[in-house]
Amino acid sequence: MDETELKFTGSDFRRARDMLYQKAGIALHDSKKHMVYARLARRVRSRGLRSFGEYLDLLQQDQEEGEWQGFINALTTNLTSFFREPHHFEMLREHVRRRRPAGETFRVWSAASSTGEEPYSIAITLLESWRESGGGAFELLASDIDTQALAQAARGVYPLERVVQLAPHLLKRYFDKGAGANEGMARLKRQAREAALFFQFNLAASTWPDIGRFDVIFCRNVLIYFDKATQADILSRMAPCLKPDGLLFLGHSENISHLTEAFAGCGRTAYRLARPDGG
Repeated sequence: MDETELKFTGSDFRRARDMLYQKAGIALHDSKKHMVYARLARRVRSRGLRSFGEYLDLLQQDQEEGEWQGFINALTTNLTSFFREPHHFEMLREHVRRRRPAGETFRVWSAASSTGEEPYSIAITLLESWRESGGGAFELLASDIDTQALAQAARGVYPLERVVQLAPHLLKRYFDKGAGANEGMARLKRQAREAALFFQFNLAASTWPDIGRFDVIFCRNVLIYFDKATQADILSRMAPCLKPDGLLFLGHSENISHLTEAFAGCGRTAYRLARPDGG
């Protein structure tokens, strides 16, 4: 592959940043110029182009949906792990234990599912809770804007070093270790893999699909990529998606007290509806 340095000006960076904001609502800081170059260079070269300006022109002129998605995929960040911020999974387990209406499906939404570690951690937590209590029904939706991350999540295959830190009984119960050509990999067993329904969704979209209301929503480490106006809008749309006694989990660096009055803190980066009765 030709690794010749591509022309990338400050104007190109600002243009790419504006296009990402307009298309996905993601706001990039000025410090991300080198990141944008590194992540988009392969796409520029794959089209036989010599400059980022030509590539951005191609996007805007042709309006190629596939290339637009590749552009977004390249500039989104997928940093995650199994049972990241474990206190949330402890709260989830306790919420399941305390709130178990007979015959009602317990619903959870992983709103920034990335490559799947978060929703599968949720699935394992729920399956373990049902195992301890004698059964129950749950529905787990998992969404992300990045189609490549979603495809990886749906496969449920991870390097073994990503899962070996799990408790041995969970590793044995929910993962199969690869052999031969798949040595060094682990795959979620079918029960856990099929527990999550993955779909593409941009939280900054102008309209949201009707996905109902949830007992728990995980929206962790994604609001930080939006500006404050977009964050406030997302939270206002998310409030009606939470059941009156539901829980919203955010990332450790996300404080929403200055953005909305719809939610009230109820624990470490955990929130409830401030007015569960809708008043």
